[in-house]
Amino acid sequence: MTPCKLILENHLSPGDTLMLTAAVRDLHLCHRGRFITDVRTPSPDLWLHNPCLTSLREDDPGVDRLVCHYPLVHRSNQEPVHFLHGFTAYLSEHLNVPITPQAFKGDVHLSAEEKAEEPLVHRLTGDTSPYWIIVAGGKLDFTIKWWAPERYQAVVDHFAGRLRFVQVGAAGHHHPPLRGVLDLRGKTSLRELVLLMHHAAGVICPVTMHMHLCAAVEAPLGCPPLRPCVVVAGGREPPHWEAYPGHRFLHTVGMLRCCQSGGCWRSRVKPLGDGDRKDESGSLCLDVAGELPRCMDMITADDVIREVERFAGYWDWEMRRRIVTV
Repeated sequence: MTPCKLILENHLSPGDTLMLTAAVRDLHLCHRGRFITDVRTPSPDLWLHNPCLTSLREDDPGVDRLVCHYPLVHRSNQEPVHFLHGFTAYLSEHLNVPITPQAFKGDVHLSAEEKAEEPLVHRLTGDTSPYWIIVAGGKLDFTIKWWAPERYQAVVDHFAGRLRFVQVGAAGHHHPPLRGVLDLRGKTSLRELVLLMHHAAGVICPVTMHMHLCAAVEAPLGCPPLRPCVVVAGGREPPHWEAYPGHRFLHTVGMLRCCQSGGCWRSRVKPLGDGDRKDESGSLCLDVAGELPRCMDMITADDVIREVERFAGYWDWEMRRRIVTV
């Protein structure tokens, strides 16, 4: 059988592209040799060294193009599905082949040379001790995902002298500066962020690309395979759609009327006046507590500290065990 040549496209965020990497992997694992794939996405750094890709031209004979979406998200409150099912379900329907997720993570590859590089944080500071990545903000148009900066600061302050934190965030987004951290906000490319994640001991973040990257990027040899991630989630998304093994997904689904039977999927706390449809009433938070949605206000700094303490204790024990074993 002659393989089907496909150029898969999306014009979405890096986080969405990251989930598409999983769907391409699963397509090939479920149907070996049946498809030849290439991609066109805004985040090429997520596809480097990917063995599932073959360079194709749009004018090559027999090449089909498919713009990829994940409409399954609209049924996520009713069905036991994860974000990883989103693009696989779409490809399965449009290619008329069965596809199921083959791994509980995205598919990001590092070269041997990248793994051998001195970690960026070590180069910048000369300090080789472990570090955690912290994301204390988010996209400007999704204010419902923001948590209070002073609560992130309280977490950092609690671990002063015990854990190092590296703050990251895309330039142009909302990422208030924290004290006592290595500030790399707006200073890394997407590929540098991948490598930063590779060496990270853990992550604290809202629901964002970084939690998916945390699961997708392998840990260095000798480290526990499931990198810790504490996610300040609130009630916007159903937990089963977002969470991964090894993550602590701090949600309030089922605790408030507005998210009593699933995620509210709303976008903003208050209108921003930017002409975006997210300012419409159907996209605005129904239960605001000061500057936060109540679902995020219910999550305290102590809640996050408690989870990080548990992870940090395990990592300390595990690394000591491995050193003794070696």
